[in-house]
Amino acid sequence: MIGKRLLFPSRAVPAWLSIAVPCLVLLFALMACERKEATPPPSAVSAPDSAAPASTAPAVESTPGVQMSRAGESEQETPVILMLGDSLTAGFGLPQELSFPSLIQERLWAEGYAYRVVNAGVSGDTSAGGQARLDWLLKGRVDIMVVALGANDGLRGQDPNAIRDNLVAIIDTARTRKIRVVLAGMRMPSNYGSDYARRFAAVYPEVAQAYDLPFIPFLLEGVALRSTLNQADGIHPNAEGSRIVADNVWQGLAPLLER
Repeated sequence: MIGKRLLFPSRAVPAWLSIAVPCLVLLFALMACERKEATPPPSAVSAPDSAAPASTAPAVESTPGVQMSRAGESEQETPVILMLGDSLTAGFGLPQELSFPSLIQERLWAEGYAYRVVNAGVSGDTSAGGQARLDWLLKGRVDIMVVALGANDGLRGQDPNAIRDNLVAIIDTARTRKIRVVLAGMRMPSNYGSDYARRFAAVYPEVAQAYDLPFIPFLLEGVALRSTLNQADGIHPNAEGSRIVADNVWQGLAPLLER
């Protein structure tokens, strides 16, 4: 690898560095993401701003509020899908219309489903952060919630048991309000240690099975570790990758949709 030759031109690379260097790269990328898009207070949760020209794609609500749907119906008459997640949901580095929640909204309308999508993705958010802002997010109408959290927990090496507890708390809160939940799974690279990666990945199917939830096995299936489908940081999907993520989410969401 180029990086190894530059760092150690005349001798073998210590084994610990083959694990530490990739981990540091991911953590620095995460920190940079959080610097660029600091988490706003609950009253200002929004999708990232974009300098891209306005698009004709359907707009996705960034916060719950009384808005008119495409058919002129009020919020109270239009079922809502809340996308609860981190920068992968917010569409970090992309025009808002290319975030996967926006692509889901476009597909819903194209296929005749009268739902309004709320993008509640916040860069840098963790499963604990998602739980902490959930009560505020659920002040408005929510019928279905897609939970896509945990990537930042994993990058920080959080205990998988704590991640499980946070996801369970989110699901319990949703169920008390009769909100149907779709759970999206996440995985960590093997350089975080095979045992940790295994324990982390196992949280999601275990929770999905325990609650009998529609389940997306891996949010970034077909996108992760593919340079042509990710931005320069190697973590966040580019426009093409975002379309694949939207397809992954659609597979878990579609069984709950009603015309």
